[in-house]
Amino acid sequence: MPPVRTRSTRAVTNENDENSADVTTRLTRAKAATLKVDELSMPTKLQSKKTTGAANPTRKRAALGDLSNVTKGELAEGKKAAGKSGLVSKAAHPTGVQKKTAAPRAALGAKPTNSKVADKKSGAGAVGTKRSRTVATAPIKDEGPVEGEPTRKSVKVEPVPEKKSKKAVVEKKPKIEAPALAPAPAPVIAEPAEQIYPPGVKNLDDEDLDDPLMVAEYANDIFEYLRDLECKSVPNPDYMSHQDDLEWKTRGILIDWLVEVHTRFHLLPETLFLAVNIIDRFLSEKVVQLDRLQLVGITAMFIASKYEEVLSPHIANFRHVADDGFSEPEILSAERFVLQTLNYDLSYPNPMNFLRRISKADNYDIQSRTIGKYLMEISLLDHRFMAYRPSHIAAAAMYLARLILDRGEWDETIAYYAGYTEEEILPVFNLMVDYLARPVVHEAFFKKYASKKFLKASILTRQWAKKNADLYGVEDVHLSLDEISRL
Repeated sequence: MPPVRTRSTRAVTNENDENSADVTTRLTRAKAATLKVDELSMPTKLQSKKTTGAANPTRKRAALGDLSNVTKGELAEGKKAAGKSGLVSKAAHPTGVQKKTAAPRAALGAKPTNSKVADKKSGAGAVGTKRSRTVATAPIKDEGPVEGEPTRKSVKVEPVPEKKSKKAVVEKKPKIEAPALAPAPAPVIAEPAEQIYPPGVKNLDDEDLDDPLMVAEYANDIFEYLRDLECKSVPNPDYMSHQDDLEWKTRGILIDWLVEVHTRFHLLPETLFLAVNIIDRFLSEKVVQLDRLQLVGITAMFIASKYEEVLSPHIANFRHVADDGFSEPEILSAERFVLQTLNYDLSYPNPMNFLRRISKADNYDIQSRTIGKYLMEISLLDHRFMAYRPSHIAAAAMYLARLILDRGEWDETIAYYAGYTEEEILPVFNLMVDYLARPVVHEAFFKKYASKKFLKASILTRQWAKKNADLYGVEDVHLSLDEISRL
């Protein structure tokens, strides 16, 4: 039997030696450092072959690019293996110096020279992480046949004809062109005919030719169209005869209340005129009960504000001013019914348009224009004006305003732009003087134009009417409008 060897405690200097016999007696580098044991100072006689091999282990780090611990024997074996494989030729290294690379693939040039090797760590004994250094191999040059190798015949390669792509074939196909269609004729825009002015009339539209917003070229045609449209929008002046529960007095009270609502909402003058026209046209077609007359009025104002205003008041505001007497669904239902009755025709030539046209001939005088607005709104409250056209009422209002302010005569230029002469204006003029000379009936309307904003037009015109009513044949000025209507 071989002699039994006693297990001696040995210093394990190899960190990767996981098969050591005694783990408890294992001496690591950290313990050796604490005990100040110099491993290299130990005498070689006391070290066995096994410990000597363990003290200087041969670590193969070729995968990590570390060749510092590789022995000469291994390098020689690597050369023999490379010589047998014959993969690296002399032509690959023309300088005669061959650099040793850790990664075998880098030496064969299979991968690009700038490839990176990821850091690797091994279990308990982790090797210090190092990045592999890749060595760029020199480009392989063809230096002719190598000695000892048989010469190869040169093979002549004929160029392969390029295949025609499908796209090129498609492009060569003849295109089927559609028959050329005749160009659409350009829209013909009718140029305005040259306006011929009567003698003594000035052409006031020439000064607005440079302003595109005034459309001076079409101004005369526009107002001719509005005058033709007036006949279609005039209500029945005697519609109260077929109304059982209504009277002209109740209509005046309704319009006076709408003037107050119009002022509270700060609406445009066109909105008020359109609302009254909607009411009269609707009452000319339908019979309305007395308790529904206010609903017709508030619905007409609601429709007119949608038509004329940029930002119309909400339906809740109209419900509120009516003291919540009608709900919102009732107002919306009445709106549909009124529009169906009028056949959705809201084309109404507003008298404000004609007043601005006449004011142009009056050099846009602010006082005469403000008083003309007040006189023109009289036609909304007094039913006697219902038989006259809006342009006729606007001309009479401007005529009376100029007369009160003493602005001069009704000359040919003003008469041309107004569309009425003095003789044609007199019937409407007499009705306005008659209304101004009588006691105030519509208080909200009078109060509106008694403010400084409207230059106290209602007070000024009534003072003039009391002084000059007799000159124009107005009698019984103390009678009210209701009494006159009963005569």
